[in-house]
Amino acid sequence: MRRGHAARSVSRLARSRRASLAGLALAASAAGAPALSHAQSSVTLYGILDAGITYVNNTGGSHVVKFDDGVSYGNRIGFRGVEDLGGGLQAIFALESGFRLGTGRYAFGGAEFGRQAYVGLKNPWGQISFGNQLDMTEEMVYLYNISAWGSGYAIHQGDFDRMNGDRLPNSVKFLSNNIAGFTFGGMYSFGNNAGDFHRNSAWSVGAHYAANTFNVGAAYTQLNNPFGIYAFDPYAMIGARTFLGQPTVSVDPATGAVTDLYSTNSFPVDKQGAFAVGGAWTLGDLMLSGNFTYTTIKGLGVTSHMQVYEGGASYSFRPDLALYGGYQHTRFEGNHWNQGSLGLHYLLSKRTDVYVFGDYLRASGPIDAVIGYSFTPSTSNTQSDVRIGMRHSF
Repeated sequence: MRRGHAARSVSRLARSRRASLAGLALAASAAGAPALSHAQSSVTLYGILDAGITYVNNTGGSHVVKFDDGVSYGNRIGFRGVEDLGGGLQAIFALESGFRLGTGRYAFGGAEFGRQAYVGLKNPWGQISFGNQLDMTEEMVYLYNISAWGSGYAIHQGDFDRMNGDRLPNSVKFLSNNIAGFTFGGMYSFGNNAGDFHRNSAWSVGAHYAANTFNVGAAYTQLNNPFGIYAFDPYAMIGARTFLGQPTVSVDPATGAVTDLYSTNSFPVDKQGAFAVGGAWTLGDLMLSGNFTYTTIKGLGVTSHMQVYEGGASYSFRPDLALYGGYQHTRFEGNHWNQGSLGLHYLLSKRTDVYVFGDYLRASGPIDAVIGYSFTPSTSNTQSDVRIGMRHSF
C-alpha cells in the first residue's frame, strides 16, 4: 500500500498564485471542510474522490497501464466538529477515513479512521488534541514538496523524511493559532509498551512564518523503532539492494529474479529522525518553492543519512489553469537519485478538476529505480510514469 499520498491540497487551482502558499493551504482546508462558525456548535461532513489511469514504463521488467486512485488527492470521507463551550473555549474533533476508490477498501493498513482521529480543546491561543494526528512536518513544511503539487507520485525517496504528510498515533499535540504570521507546535506519540516507554514512541516539533508573498517553515520528527505502515522495506521504498550495510534482496543466479527480503518482515530500524525546512515566494502568477531535508536512520549498529534538495515553481495561466514543475536531488549511502516532475491542472469548477502529469527518475549505483514508493521497482536505474485523472470534493 502506498502511504496514502496524504492530504494533498484540495483546491490548488481554486485561487490565484497571487496568494501566498499559506493562503493556498488555508483555501485547501476550506474546500475539504467548509468553514465552521465559532459562535455555535456544528458538525461538517466532507470528502475527496480522486481517480485516473497511470502508465509506468518499467515495473519489475514490464510496462503497465493501470487504474489508480488517491494519487494527487488522497481519497477521504470525514466528520469535523466544534462545540462552543463559552468564554472563547471550544471542543473540537475530527474522524477521517482514507480508502481506495477502485476497491472500496480502507487505506492506512485497514484502519477505519486512518487519516485522522482526534478530540481536543481550542481557545484563542491554540489547540491541544489527542489521537491519531498529522505530525509537524506535515503541518509546517510538506506543502513545499512542490513536485508533488504537479504529480502526486513525486514524494521524496521512500518518504524517509516524512514529507508525504504523515501521522503519529496515540499522540498528544499542541498547535498554536496564527500570531502575526507565526505558528508553532509540538507533539508526543506514546509507544504504549509495558516496561519500555521509549520503544515505538515518537515526537515532532515545528514552526512556520508567513508574511504577504513570502513564507517559510521548519520541523523535526523522530520515530523510535518505526512500525506498522511506517516500518521499513528498503527495496520497495527506494530500490536499494543494500541498506545499512545489509542486503535487502536475494537474486536467483539462473534467472536474475529479485526477491525482496523485507516485504513481509520489516527491516529493524532503531531510529528515524527527519529535519525539514522549506519556503516559497510568490511573484504575481509565478510561485517559486524549495525545500531541504536531512534524515538520520539508525539500525543494527549502523547510522546513515539521506539528504534531499528540491526546487520548482508553479505558474497560473488563468485562475482555472496552472502548471507545476519540480526537481529533486537525493543522496544516500553513496547513491544519487535525480527526478523531474511536471503537471498541468485544469479546474472545471470550484470542486472538480482534471489533470495530467509525468515523472522521470534516474538513479546511480546498485539501485532499481522506483518513483515515490508507488510502484514495483524497475529492473534498471530509471523509471518514468504518465497519468491522467480527475478529482471531486464535497
